[in-house]
Amino acid sequence: MSETPPATPLRRGWTTGACATAATKAAYHALLTGRFPDPVTITLPRGQRPSFALARETLAEGKAMAGIIKDAGDDPDVTHGALVLATIRPADVGAGVIFRAGPGVGTVTRAGLPLSVGEPAINPVPRAMMRTVIAELAAEHGVAGDVVIELSVEDGERLALKTWNPRLGILGGLSILGTTGIVIPYSCSAWIDAIHRGIDVARANDIHHIAGCTGATSERAVAAYRGLPELAFVDMGDFAGGMLKYLRGHPVERVTIGGGFAKLTKLAQGHLDLHSGRSQVDFDWLATALRTLGASPDLAARAPTANTAAEVLGWAEAAGLPLGDHVAKAAQATARGVLRTGAVALEVLVIDRTGRLVGTSDWA
Repeated sequence: MSETPPATPLRRGWTTGACATAATKAAYHALLTGRFPDPVTITLPRGQRPSFALARETLAEGKAMAGIIKDAGDDPDVTHGALVLATIRPADVGAGVIFRAGPGVGTVTRAGLPLSVGEPAINPVPRAMMRTVIAELAAEHGVAGDVVIELSVEDGERLALKTWNPRLGILGGLSILGTTGIVIPYSCSAWIDAIHRGIDVARANDIHHIAGCTGATSERAVAAYRGLPELAFVDMGDFAGGMLKYLRGHPVERVTIGGGFAKLTKLAQGHLDLHSGRSQVDFDWLATALRTLGASPDLAARAPTANTAAEVLGWAEAAGLPLGDHVAKAAQATARGVLRTGAVALEVLVIDRTGRLVGTSDWA
């Protein structure tokens, strides 16, 4: 993701679920008629009717396959350009629609996701969209609509390593995602959804203490400091608000927030989105914090001229001032205000760029 999204209007794209639905419709149409519609048009959950060009099509005895290249628009999506494939075969009479994971589509191996263990990682809304197109075509052609839908994503197993699927227990490939069918550039909805699923998986696996960290350095530091298992870590990234709001309705006993000094300074100042393109460190706030801690007038006056927040932290440490602790406690107060519940014990750990612990709050 680039640091600052472009100011010009951004082009929207299509989810893997929309692409899989369009490929399913094209393949089933070919299985019934011998002809692939190209382009193929589907109806999304909110009524939009996009059309998709086919990138691949194969019709053989007893099965049909169609493929669509995912266009994520201007969103920096790891699956942009991926080939999403649907292979349709008849199923036994009365079987309905059966979903299978082909190459590059993952399988659920842990409880806590909206799918049962052992199920292909095809989320509920895309499943509903595919069932709808199967039912519509079956009614149009006077057949029962009993089919097996096998979804694949070319190179999906490698692409999945760039996502949170392995940590969530989705193994072997990508998830087929989407609730509206549309990818909104820089909405980061997939990341926030992964945060939610990470909390769900931790809760379902009897994890009572989770940690949300801003990056890999802080995660390693928190793992060493608290001795938490991998399943306890939620990929919070810049989305402190997305994690905390979900925890408000899906609480766990203890939560650790770990992050770099600059990121957590922004949380301390009241920002819930910590991305550099959407919030900035307020150096006047740091100057006030230094004065509160008893800094000399000269040191406090230098803070607004600093190049980075880390520079201010260095000055404070040289002066023996616990600025890291001050930021941790203020960030904790912001987080507590979002949680709005005393059921969750919360601490904040501030980590510098080397992985050193430079600030802590108590448990609140």
